[in-house]
Amino acid sequence: MSGGKVFLSIICGLLALFVVYAIVISIFMIKSANDPPPDENTTVVVLGCKVKNGRPSLMLKRRLNASYRYLSEHPDVNVVVSGGQGSDEIMSEARCMKDYLISKGIEANRIFMEDKSTNTEENLKFSQQIINNNELPEKITLVTDAFHQYRSEILAKNMGINPYNISGYTSWYITPTYWVREWFGIAYYSLLGNK
Repeated sequence: MSGGKVFLSIICGLLALFVVYAIVISIFMIKSANDPPPDENTTVVVLGCKVKNGRPSLMLKRRLNASYRYLSEHPDVNVVVSGGQGSDEIMSEARCMKDYLISKGIEANRIFMEDKSTNTEENLKFSQQIINNNELPEKITLVTDAFHQYRSEILAKNMGINPYNISGYTSWYITPTYWVREWFGIAYYSLLGNK
């Protein structure tokens, strides 16, 4: 077999492995996106996202709307809004999220702010500390976008948390981009333990 054919065979083999990986990971991602909590008291943790001009970005607003619907239906459930302040944000994501939920009618005393985190792993770590310090239910319900749920769940389970998941709506036209990005993010984290 010539060198060119060997090279082509290797490329085809790697491509086939990638396709299998993408299918398997996508199945897990879909499963994680549709794993709502049963009728038990959990603590909702909303993962942060971009704040623009002091207001939640569209993606963050949709996470918050999903949280609001659940919190409205479960008036005894508390929520941790989690996200620090980026260099291009005028307030922390947590502050913005709390203000938004209050404006929708969620009582302020149900909302706990985690405003120091800079990534998903810190979102979870610092939120867990707030949950423990305030004696909130240790079982959590993560709220993020569907494409982000599986990686968030992996990170949570590595911290000893076995979360339920509620997903905010993601526009169909951006879903493929973020979905594919998560394939690489999950692989990168799995191989290197990165955030």
